[in-house]
Amino acid sequence: MSVYMIIEIKIKDSVPYAKYVENVRSIVEKYKGKYLSRGSKITPIFGDWDPERMVLIEFPSSDDVHRWLQSDEYKRVAGLRERSTITRAILVEGC
Repeated sequence: MSVYMIIEIKIKDSVPYAKYVENVRSIVEKYKGKYLSRGSKITPIFGDWDPERMVLIEFPSSDDVHRWLQSDEYKRVAGLRERSTITRAILVEGC
């Protein structure tokens, strides 16, 4: 069953974040992730939630997500995101 990683990002420093974005896609794809949405064109519908940037990635399983997050390749670039953003993420199981 597919899982969806939903990531909310607030950018604090665009230079290291741009380097992260440059490098992370190929690593995500290596671990079977597929970007479904990656951007800042967001339309709030309900409540007061108005995120700056959202990313939606589909993975075949939660095991694939954990393999990606624990990989040496991802660990090498993760610091760029950690230093340059405030990030919140969740996994949601598909139907």
